Amino acid sequence: MTTVFAFEGIVRQLLTNAKYRNSRHVLPWLAAEIAHCLETTGLETTGFSVVTWAPTTPARRRARGFDQAEILARCLGSASGFRARRLLRRLPGSPQTGLSRAERFAGPMFVGTASIVGAEVLIVDDVITTGATLAAAAATLRMHGAMKVHGAAGALTP
Repeated sequence: MTTVFAFEGIVRQLLTNAKYRNSRHVLPWLAAEIAHCLETTGLETTGFSVVTWAPTTPARRRARGFDQAEILARCLGSASGFRARRLLRRLPGSPQTGLSRAERFAGPMFVGTASIVGAEVLIVDDVITTGATLAAAAATLRMHGAMKVHGAAGALTP
């Protein structure tokens, strides 16, 4: 799992504004920072078969009008020469925000949208708190044939 920033201070404010106040202009910058971080840690995005994202629920996507993780993944894909693909659909459920660690790991459920046998997948999200969302998404991708799944996010909750 690769993260660029701690989810605190100005980064917390920027990502919270992107997610809840439709302030998406920060997402291309964050995608470039993730790409740079992957490159400097040796996990260059050019080594992946596909870039995807950990989607939000359909209800939250409708309420916000967008999925911040999708925008982040598509920006990262463009920056690295990949077309980001929707490989997951998130099932309805309660938000992860405010849940305990145990509740978070019981929470997000995904279904795969494509066969990806033998693929090496980079899955992108905006913030990692416990890793429950990426773990559930990675498990679903593996069930659909992914050979390897790497996670990347803009920030990690300290």
